[in-house]
Amino acid sequence: MSDILAPAKQLSAGLGRTATRRQSPRATPSRRRQAWVRRLPLVPALIYMIVVTQAPFVVTFWYSLRSWNLLEPGSNRFAGFNEYRIAFADPAFRAAAINTVEMTASAVIISMLLGTALAILVNRKFLGRSIVRTMLITPFLVMPVATALLFKTTIYDPIYGLLDFVLSPFGVHHVNWIGSFPMPSIVAVLVWEWAPFMMLIVLAGLQGESLEALEAARVDGANAYQMFVSITFPHLRRYIELGLLLGSIYIVQTFGEIYTITQGGPGTATTNLPYYLYEQAFNAFNIGTAAAAGVIVVIATEIVATFALRLLSSLFKASEVMS
Repeated sequence: MSDILAPAKQLSAGLGRTATRRQSPRATPSRRRQAWVRRLPLVPALIYMIVVTQAPFVVTFWYSLRSWNLLEPGSNRFAGFNEYRIAFADPAFRAAAINTVEMTASAVIISMLLGTALAILVNRKFLGRSIVRTMLITPFLVMPVATALLFKTTIYDPIYGLLDFVLSPFGVHHVNWIGSFPMPSIVAVLVWEWAPFMMLIVLAGLQGESLEALEAARVDGANAYQMFVSITFPHLRRYIELGLLLGSIYIVQTFGEIYTITQGGPGTATTNLPYYLYEQAFNAFNIGTAAAAGVIVVIATEIVATFALRLLSSLFKASEVMS
């Protein structure tokens, strides 16, 4: 009988130990106190972030529920979600949304392609590599408004511009680049600014690539194209996705370049959502519509940021597993 009951006793003892282990880590006052002590240094930063980011958003959302034009005395009244309906029904808002998607997608994709090519080049060893890397990173460190002014006055000028000077041997003379090609002009500036950022992310991925795998593929007779497609590109996929998502988050907020170069024109050719918000608030003085457009932009940006953070988290987890 004792032999028959032995497994049951062992099972009971095991369950008892499991229950004891589950109950032992239960939060005691001392553990709770230690946890709060560890979190306490983060409280000032958390309060600061709430005050700086969430409080203005709450005020903006409150304004978006009111119909208020500064040029119309007595127009400040509660309107519910009517301003959102007005924003979505506005053809200028729809055009700005399309321009935002077109501008962001074009700038991000071209910047990533150019940044990947530059990263592969500067990842090789050659004389003066550190100097070349520094020069390629420089455009990303220049203020956006300064870059926009440089392109508008020095490169795109139809009479004295460098672009006309370079293309003059091919029969190109006195072209009004900003007026004739407004969207490509803005996208070119954004690519100039963000290609170094993409290069840095891809270069970080190349630095972590397994040299043993490349050497083994080279010994097996694989050429450079086959090694890139089969080994390098799969390794860089997460870094490329991260660069695309982070670039989208930042480029979708573009304002300074548009304000400096085209002022949203000609017409609404380069008006994106941030510039539409600016026009509603500071040109038309429609506070409610501008606030509603701002809330829409924030929500869209948060959706993209959520995917970016999830990708970043998975990237860190993959790095930990590899290490």
